[in-house]
Amino acid sequence: MTALTRYARLESPGLWRTSEEAQRQNVFVTFGNATLVISDMSGRVLTHWSLPAVARMNPGVEPALYAPDGDPDETLELSEPDMIEAIETVRRSLARSRPRQGRLRVVGLMTSVAAVLALGVFWLPGAMIQQTLTAVPMVKRSEIGAALLGHIQRLTGPACRERAGQRALAAFGNRLIGDGAAGGIVVLPSGAVTSLYLPGGIIVLGRPIVEGHDDPALTAGFILAAAAQPSVRDPLEAVLRDAGPVATFRLFTTGDLPPEVLASHAMSLLNDPPAPAPAEIMLPLFETAGVPTAPYAYARDRSGETVLDLIEANPLAGDRPMLISDGDWVTLQAICSA
Repeated sequence: MTALTRYARLESPGLWRTSEEAQRQNVFVTFGNATLVISDMSGRVLTHWSLPAVARMNPGVEPALYAPDGDPDETLELSEPDMIEAIETVRRSLARSRPRQGRLRVVGLMTSVAAVLALGVFWLPGAMIQQTLTAVPMVKRSEIGAALLGHIQRLTGPACRERAGQRALAAFGNRLIGDGAAGGIVVLPSGAVTSLYLPGGIIVLGRPIVEGHDDPALTAGFILAAAAQPSVRDPLEAVLRDAGPVATFRLFTTGDLPPEVLASHAMSLLNDPPAPAPAEIMLPLFETAGVPTAPYAYARDRSGETVLDLIEANPLAGDRPMLISDGDWVTLQAICSA
């Protein structure tokens, strides 16, 4: 039994604040699918933290104080022993999966020799990638996705974190792709991104996709388009094909990818993002979520010529259900205002 399944749906109270200046507030914390889900006292989701990216700020001291890796200003204080044990179990498991510093040179040498032998005798690169994709667990995918997001943010600027906007975005994401989905949705302050799906279920939107349009159906469309990408190609496969066979074999044997591999792939995603999924893959997602396809389609091509299949097969033509309240939509559009 893995740590994730052992602690599935564990809940506890906590104290959360978004920045050093913000007042702490009482929240509920749920140990979800590779994430910590932080909700207000009425059960409305405020934010998701990727478990592999959670850092403890006061080791050995209680109440335990945690922060999302790379953002020590946002904190979560926990006193419930079971929840602390669950988080620490995952952190220890991830630490064991990384090579020890004192053995790094030996491990690197052995890995290189093993990689050469394996590549020359047993494996074709494609087969090795497929074997690695099968072996990598969701926790490791989440860790890779969070690290990749960090490299993307170095190029675009840090994710938009206005507090009320984050709550509205979390509720919007729950409405579209379901409560408890792995990963979460992040808005970056750059037009270099439209929408991306990273390993571990992280969906990335560019600021113009949220701010630059009046119709929430358009933003919803880009979220669903990102959610459709793994049906065409596993996002981790794209990482490994960029990484090359030696780095792939290193992930397979040690559970580790070199930071330079992720930095290079982050640049590739910005310069050459994945093509949108075909209409036959996207249409069922739009229909299930109750989102019309036309706003998204025309945002991709104003003429409509290259997206005619999405426009003509619009599952909600003439029907515009409420996707988000006007107040929440205005709040979401201000997510980058802080």
